[in-house]
Amino acid sequence: MKESQFNQSLAIPVPPSKLKPFFTTVFIAVLLLWGGWQIEFSFTELLRGLPNMWDLIVQLVPPNWDYFSVITQPILETIRMAVVGTTLGGLIAFPLSILAARNVFRSAWITTSARFVLNLIRTIPELLLAALFVAVFGIGPIPGIFALMFFSIGIIAKLFYESIEAIDPGPLEAMTAVGANKLKWIFYGVVPQIMASFMSFFLYTFEINIRAAAVLGLVGAGGIGLYYEQTLGFLDYGKTASIIIYTLVVVLIIDYLSTRIREKLT
Repeated sequence: MKESQFNQSLAIPVPPSKLKPFFTTVFIAVLLLWGGWQIEFSFTELLRGLPNMWDLIVQLVPPNWDYFSVITQPILETIRMAVVGTTLGGLIAFPLSILAARNVFRSAWITTSARFVLNLIRTIPELLLAALFVAVFGIGPIPGIFALMFFSIGIIAKLFYESIEAIDPGPLEAMTAVGANKLKWIFYGVVPQIMASFMSFFLYTFEINIRAAAVLGLVGAGGIGLYYEQTLGFLDYGKTASIIIYTLVVVLIIDYLSTRIREKLT
């Protein structure tokens, strides 16, 4: 009887220490305070600037509805830039993701090299990429397409190779047991398990690129961003409001369609 009671007492779980969440909270608070102090963040300055923000909102109303006919073509160009850039980026990201997945290639130099390339691509912001390509190709949609392509590679490949590493290893082990080569191993063991995830990441990146493409024109990379720069430069906030509303409607429609497609894939 005593032995049974002793075993039951051993089975009682020890309550978690309350010190860990306390020290975690203190650590995060210290980081926030230190970061705010380093960047000279001030609630006083924020409150002082609120009236200026309200003045800007007042100047955005009412939008210039006649301007919609002018910006329709640039909006369509922005969408085309996002479509082409995302598609090219997805096509390149697919093989790079497979090379970066450690459960597909066991060689460290292959996976490390692929991940280094992807990290390098993700390091450069899309606006800087667009500015660099504008210097190479000149003003127009081509620099924007290339900027969105590299931006898409970084996002899709990162999400995709992590998804590959989480697949069921059973089919891969079975194919290895029957002597399948690496190419068949990838096409028949890996690809069928990850295509739905790949399409989901592709559509998610396309949504992001629609928003990103809308501002690439600020550096001369085509699309509606050029009109943002013009209207803001001339303080014509009514036209700026029209661009914002038009872009918002397009983004909402694409977001809705993309969500529905992703739901069908999952």
